[in-house]
Amino acid sequence: MTNYWRIPLLFLMLPLAARAETLVLPRPSAVPGGVVTLPLPGAADERPVVTYEGAPVLVLKQAAGWVAVVGLNLDTQPGERSVDVQQPGQDLRKVSFKVVDKAYRTQQLKVAPSQVNLSAEDEARVATETAKVRAAITGFTPDAPATLRLPQPVPGARSSSFGLRRVFNGESRRPHSGMDIAAPTGTPIKTPLAGRVVDVGSYFFNGNNVVIDHGQGLMTMYCHLSKIGVTVGQALKRGDVLGAVGATGRVTGPHLHWGVILNGNSVDPALFLPPPPTKKPAKKS
Repeated sequence: MTNYWRIPLLFLMLPLAARAETLVLPRPSAVPGGVVTLPLPGAADERPVVTYEGAPVLVLKQAAGWVAVVGLNLDTQPGERSVDVQQPGQDLRKVSFKVVDKAYRTQQLKVAPSQVNLSAEDEARVATETAKVRAAITGFTPDAPATLRLPQPVPGARSSSFGLRRVFNGESRRPHSGMDIAAPTGTPIKTPLAGRVVDVGSYFFNGNNVVIDHGQGLMTMYCHLSKIGVTVGQALKRGDVLGAVGATGRVTGPHLHWGVILNGNSVDPALFLPPPPTKKPAKKS
């Protein structure tokens, strides 16, 4: 059985934002790479323990009771799924939900051949880096985040790149697991929510990379940075600068790759952003 507590650092309590902050849930989207919010009936004061595919799930208290917030992997197949719920003094039960399909677009990209067909040395490096990042993003700390409404970490045009089926130099690779935000090199990147840094590194694909733990399996990831301004274990407040936009790793130009992770699964960051402003109708002349 996977040990989701295997990183000692993740036992530390997070210095989360003041609870006066309004709790806002992400927009639900029961598709691969989406988020499902499941009300958990029952008036128990103690937080229920919820797991999905063996991983602990974020559970938040609302006025109407507890709600589980479940992240769905991009590889999730359509159909019936369920979480296991253990409430104090009750038998283990399942809460079911249905996943529907979503057709993501395909994108053709040109990069250096050495970043597609890797040497044996680079393959070994990537495997080590992947395991290190995976260990960080599957951690689980007990304190819940104050809200799940996240401001955009850098200003700039954001693409709908999450879930893109990417083809590099004619060869298909895994779908894109984050949102690309166009910004010039050196643009400061601000932490969208209080948390603690659980991983930094200079990686083959991600370039300069930072991962922040916001509590109960909610993580954010920042890739391709020109500069990292934080260290592992550092506590961050909402709005703190963690680094700067760059073009390191496998990229075609400067931008921020921003990832949001729930219960170890990369999910669509757009679901956590404020909705776009409503356009006012043009005045008739």
